Amino acid sequence: MRSTNTLRIPPQPIVAPMFAPRLAGSALVKRLSIKIESDDRRVIVRPFILGPDRVASLFKRINDLDDARVDETLAHVRQLYEQRHDDLLATFTEHYDAGAALIGWDGQWSLPRRLLAGSYLTMEYAIDSAALFNPSIVPHPDQRGVAEGALRIVMSLRATGEGHVSSIVFHTGTITAAGDFHLDPPAKQLTRARIALPRLYEKEEFEHRLTQMRIPEYVVDRVLGELSDPFDLPQLHGTINALKQGGQVSGDNVRAMESIERIASCNYRIRLDDQDQLNELVIFPLGPEESRGIEDLRLVEFTEDDGSKTYLGTYTAYDGFRITPMMIKTPDFKTFEVFSMNGASAMNKGMALFPRKINGHYVVCSRIDGENLFIGKSDTLYRWDDVTKLTQPEMPWEFVQLGNCGSPIETEHGWLLLTHGVGPMRSYSIGAMLLDLDDPTKIIGHMKEPLLVPDEHEREGYVPNVVYTCGLQLHGGKLYIPYAQADKSTGLAVVTLDELLEHFDLP
Repeated sequence: MRSTNTLRIPPQPIVAPMFAPRLAGSALVKRLSIKIESDDRRVIVRPFILGPDRVASLFKRINDLDDARVDETLAHVRQLYEQRHDDLLATFTEHYDAGAALIGWDGQWSLPRRLLAGSYLTMEYAIDSAALFNPSIVPHPDQRGVAEGALRIVMSLRATGEGHVSSIVFHTGTITAAGDFHLDPPAKQLTRARIALPRLYEKEEFEHRLTQMRIPEYVVDRVLGELSDPFDLPQLHGTINALKQGGQVSGDNVRAMESIERIASCNYRIRLDDQDQLNELVIFPLGPEESRGIEDLRLVEFTEDDGSKTYLGTYTAYDGFRITPMMIKTPDFKTFEVFSMNGASAMNKGMALFPRKINGHYVVCSRIDGENLFIGKSDTLYRWDDVTKLTQPEMPWEFVQLGNCGSPIETEHGWLLLTHGVGPMRSYSIGAMLLDLDDPTKIIGHMKEPLLVPDEHEREGYVPNVVYTCGLQLHGGKLYIPYAQADKSTGLAVVTLDELLEHFDLP
């Protein structure tokens, strides 16, 4: 099911040749003449579900309409919106069903009346009307037809619209053998991701997940013993409520059961239809933990032990009160698995995975205390308890706090990690450090001055004086760095790897 809008698409891709650097940060950096900006014409449809009392009042009013008025009103809605969104009537049906279930409505309505009711429970949402920023970048999973020496890429961005609700969108493009960056035209249609149904949980797999999350074995056995195999969320909720109300559990066991419910609700799968393209996909908040936003996806192309590739990305889920570190996993950007991360290393914002295991462990760079950088390791992607402090702010431009700018790049000299530092006037700059390949808790070098700071064209925006990125791409000996400008738009910069490494005084 797809939600679309009509966009004015330029006939040719945007091409950004390199030009002389502007001195904002290190002279090593060359900014490319490309800017990705928000567009309030990019809309999806989403549920507009009111409270039970208001839905009941709405349904009563619709019930009182005569058939002719129903047909007339529905025809008017279709005339205004059906060309803007693909399969709109199916969306109306979905939203009517949700509203009817909310109030237990059992009216025997005709299809037009149900569709009209669904239209009242639907709204357009401009996904990036406020900002399009905080990008990450990875190789595209499909490199067929790419010219020799070129690389097709996927860029994720944080799109923010009404109410400051953030979602994930994707752009695609190509880095040519000559080093030019081609950004593909934006999609003509947008597709809002849906949770793949049926949303079922296999007992053995779920039990393994709970064990990794260190849920007490007694509680796991007590809950799962009451469930069918596979089971769904309503069955899980019903079982736990029955155990609570029956007085069979109390204290810490109640909290453990609530954790089981939370873990289940945070975990879901997404599937992109075969006919849909990646740059049409919008991953809008789907789980309760991310109801107020999906923030700052840090993608990485991860090399498994057998040499195969998969794509992993960490992001911050926000429900309006608390944040939850989350991970998204996909082999092909067609099917996605989403799950929560827990443990001592999975705190605060900004977790970035290393692109392969080190000494048999997954490794992550994080900022668990909001101020300093840490390195965590784990045998699983779900639970992160082993954490070591890497460093604290040392330079004046990072005195407030220090964080990573996405997954590190492996070089023969060490792991190249871009960082962000916060300095006077809450100004954000991008720096770099080099970590030991075998022991990334050891710092080989740390740039004393930032690599990139806001220039006069990048200071103004939703959050002034900020440059920030969630990932970079190495190709042809150059590092391509998409970066947010004042939390409003996105630019692109490039630096030669060898020239950057010379600043670390390597032996």
